[in-house]
Amino acid sequence: MSWDLLLLPVPAGFDSVDDFLDDFATPPLGSQEQVTAALLDQLPSIDFSDPTWGHLASPAWSIELNLGSETPVESIMLHVRGAGDDVLGAVFAIAEAVGCRVIDISEGDFLAPDNPSGWHSFQDHRDRVIRDS
Repeated sequence: MSWDLLLLPVPAGFDSVDDFLDDFATPPLGSQEQVTAALLDQLPSIDFSDPTWGHLASPAWSIELNLGSETPVESIMLHVRGAGDDVLGAVFAIAEAVGCRVIDISEGDFLAPDNPSGWHSFQDHRDRVIRDS
């Protein structure tokens, strides 16, 4: 079970995903090589043994970065597992490296560094599922 986040290059003027128009489209992030280089420049410990899937880990959490196999890269999906709020620093560092904003799929809106409620809700839900199974 993972907490899933979508990284898109959305302009700062958007306050919510509700601001997206039906024909809204973001520019591509770049080629796989450009995106990987930008990510490794910011976070050199990302493992890109598979160029379509990066992996970043700490003792408390892990993040899978799904770049996909298409070029140019249009977006990045992050699959976050584990615990601890320090993972949020890594999430926002990844987003900054590629000029993106973070959309919390479970909340359906932008994730804000000062409001990690989606991460906390995910951990609560995951813990209930594990406890009740």
